[in-house]
Amino acid sequence: MSPARMFGPLTGLLLAQGSALTANRILLVTLPWLVLTSTGSPTQTGLIASCQVVPFVIVQALSGPLLDRVSARHVSAIGDFASATAIAVLALSGTPPLWLIAVIAVIVGAADGPATAAKSVLVPAATRAAGQPLERGTGISTAVERASTAAGPALAGLIIATQGVSVALRLAATLFALASLTGLAITAHRRRQSASGGYLQQLREGADFLHGDLSLRAIVAMIVASNFLDQAFLTVLLPVWARDHGQGAELVGLAISAFATASVGTALIAAWIGNRLPRRYTYLLGFTISGVSRLVVLACGAPAPVVLAVFAVAGLGSGLVNPIITALTYERVPVMLHGRVNTLITAWAWSGIPFGGLAGAALLSAAGLTASLWCCSAAYLVTVLRPGWRVQWHRQPTERTRAAPAVPSPQTASV
Repeated sequence: MSPARMFGPLTGLLLAQGSALTANRILLVTLPWLVLTSTGSPTQTGLIASCQVVPFVIVQALSGPLLDRVSARHVSAIGDFASATAIAVLALSGTPPLWLIAVIAVIVGAADGPATAAKSVLVPAATRAAGQPLERGTGISTAVERASTAAGPALAGLIIATQGVSVALRLAATLFALASLTGLAITAHRRRQSASGGYLQQLREGADFLHGDLSLRAIVAMIVASNFLDQAFLTVLLPVWARDHGQGAELVGLAISAFATASVGTALIAAWIGNRLPRRYTYLLGFTISGVSRLVVLACGAPAPVVLAVFAVAGLGSGLVNPIITALTYERVPVMLHGRVNTLITAWAWSGIPFGGLAGAALLSAAGLTASLWCCSAAYLVTVLRPGWRVQWHRQPTERTRAAPAVPSPQTASV
C-alpha cells in the first residue's frame, strides 16, 4: 500500500494539528515575552499566561456535547479562525496595552479549547478511514505534537531576536489561519447520533461514563498527577538545578528540546508497530524511563552532558507510550461520547498544571533541591506504577464489531 493511499485521509487533520500546535507553541514564548518587555512585571506576565490557560480548560470541559452534536471539523476550523483573527489584531496594534493582551489571551484560550478537542476526536475516524490500526493514527498525531513542541518555541525565539515580537505574532496568526483552512479539508467524518436531553444532562452523561470506567479513571489520575509533577519539575526544580550547578537557561532549553525531539522518533515507531507491542509492559517501561529518569539524574548531580543524554532517552520513552495510552482511551469510549469524555479527560489533564509550579516552589523551600528531586522521583514512580495493574490493557473491539454500550452507572470505588 502506497504512503499516499495509506495516510491520505489523515493528511488534512495532521496539517491542521501541526499548524495550530506550532502557532500555540510560538505564543507560549511570544505572549509572555511581550508582557515582560513592555511592563517588566513577572506577576503580570504570569497573569497573561493564566488568561489563556484558564479559559482553555473551562471551555474544553464544557464543549463535549457540542462536538458530539455538530461537525467536529467545522468546530476546529471556526476555533482556529477565531484565534487567527485575535492574534492578527494584536500583531497590528503596535504597542498594545495590557488589557488588550489579556483579552486576546482569553479569546485564544477559549477558541483553542474546542478546536483542539475537535481535532482530537477526529483521529479515530481519520485513522479508520485510512484503514490503519488506531495506534498508527495516534502515533503520527503524537509525532506531530512533539515536533511542534520542539520547533515552535525555538522558531519564536529566533524570530523575536532577529525581527521582533510583531513578526512572531503574524506568523502565529498565519499558522492558525492555515489550520482553519486545512481543517475544512478533512475528509474523514465521525458518526454522530442525535442526543437526547439538555446540554447539562449530556455533560453529566460524559462525566458518568468517565467515572464508571475504572481503567479510564486510573489513566486520568495518572495524567493529572504526572502533569502536576512535570510542571513543578520544569518550571522550578530544573531551572534551580541549572543555576546551582553553574549552568544557564540554555541548558534548560536544550534539555527540553532534546526530550521533545527524541520523542518524535519513537512516536513514529509506535505509529508503525504500536499495534503489535504489549501495552502493559510498553507503558511501564516507557513511562518509567520518560518520567522518573529525568528527576533521578538531577538528584544524583550528574554533569550537564549526561543530563542532556538522559533527557533524550527519556524522550524516547515518552514518544513510545503516549500513542498507546491515547489509543486505549479512544477504544474504551463509544463514538457518540467521544466529544464529551475526551474533553473532560483533557480538562482534567490540565487541571493540576497551574498549581504544579507553586507546589514545586513550596517543596523546594521546605526540603531543599536534592530532597525535592528525590521526593518527586518517588511520587512519579508511584503515579506510573499504579495504572500498570489497574488498567485493562487488552485491545477493545473496533467500532465495526461492537455496539456502543450504554452509559454505565458510576462505580463506588474511587481512583
